[in-house]
Amino acid sequence: MRGEREGTGVREERCTDTTTITTVAVVGAGMSGLIAARELRREGVDVLVLESADRPGGRMMAETSVLGSRLDLGGQWVGHGHHRFASLATELGAELFPMRTPKRPGFVDGPRRLPPMSPTVLAANAVLLAWELRAKRPAPAKWTGRTVDTWLRKVPGRQTRRLLDVLVSVTTTADLDRYSMDAFTEAVRHHGGLTAMLSTSGGAQEKLIAEGAGTLTERLAADLGERVLTGRRVTSIHHDDDGVTLRTTADTVRAVRAIVTVPPPMSARIAYDPPLPPHRTMLQQHTYMGSVYKAIAVYERPFWRQQRKRHAEFILLGHPGGAVFDTTPPGGPGHLCVLVAGAEARELDSTDTAGRHRALLGQLVPHLGPRVLAPADWHEKSWHLDEHAGGGYAALATPGTTDGYLPMPSQPVGPLHWAGTETANEHAGYVEGAIESGERVAREVLRSLRHTAL
Repeated sequence: MRGEREGTGVREERCTDTTTITTVAVVGAGMSGLIAARELRREGVDVLVLESADRPGGRMMAETSVLGSRLDLGGQWVGHGHHRFASLATELGAELFPMRTPKRPGFVDGPRRLPPMSPTVLAANAVLLAWELRAKRPAPAKWTGRTVDTWLRKVPGRQTRRLLDVLVSVTTTADLDRYSMDAFTEAVRHHGGLTAMLSTSGGAQEKLIAEGAGTLTERLAADLGERVLTGRRVTSIHHDDDGVTLRTTADTVRAVRAIVTVPPPMSARIAYDPPLPPHRTMLQQHTYMGSVYKAIAVYERPFWRQQRKRHAEFILLGHPGGAVFDTTPPGGPGHLCVLVAGAEARELDSTDTAGRHRALLGQLVPHLGPRVLAPADWHEKSWHLDEHAGGGYAALATPGTTDGYLPMPSQPVGPLHWAGTETANEHAGYVEGAIESGERVAREVLRSLRHTAL
């Protein structure tokens, strides 16, 4: 039994063999998949979103603290020029607010805070400037196989190397011994320079959403209602001249078109029949997900704002290294966001919650005082342990190949279409890029459906 066509849509019906019929099946209920589904549904296309996790959101995830505030354990920042993200927040009734940030973060190594004009900071700034300038022209061919870690070992000064190591790790979530200088400089070029990538005000971490960025994906999924199915991991995709058959852990879906929004390393877990063309399989084989641990400490109030320095934005050079941001929403309570990336994020996996709490907040005691050790609440997530997301912030290219550079390819393969933040032409790897890719793939599928209908 097949569904009845209505324009470009297909009325969904249940078949006796538990096969669901729809027009477009979307694999993944992250931001890109939800945006694609919404745009298609607005055009009257019947769409079904299949999500392997028990919740929508993908690499976005909001929780509520014991003090009632909303906080993000996944993607959260609305960067400068992220107009799609800002517009979506406004459309869905969320409040944007600017980050409270100093002119520059505090660079701290144990109890010591490095002065802005210290030899370590000046040397690190010189290296960053050199990278910024180098990214404006093609990198030498040898940089494709040379890792960032290898390059950093040549930088004089242990502390300078450590500062650069932490900055690049937190910015990319890469293992620096598995990330080529060529891939890094290409990412810098794509994002408009290191200043844009590293900066808070005027950069990629400019604003936040009071209700939590993850609340937007929750609201998008709620609007789509029963068209979003969680706990439906897609195990295989067969495509032929008549359409696409997707087998999940729960049932089978038959569609005219399918959109795969999960990143290449995760889409490699799906069996494709017939096999994907070489450029897609190479992309899956030559990319991996970044490793990142994120924690939010919640306090009755942002007590640090009454102190002499009045800010709590730091780069931690101890162990583990990481970055700390004041993400307090308007009116409080106080939020401190902590990020640890790369291999040091995975090292935290062997420590219990109390140990991670001490290792991270303990580094802040000399700078914020002992009150920092007693938050009212503590939320944490290791994204590399998430079996559905695989890691974050985005997929990364392995050394020795140019596969996986941003933006990643998204050319359709027959009735299969590709989306996800990694494929965005602007702001790939960010929430803004996920929204762009969802809008782009929806237009692409609509054109394809209309062409087929002619």
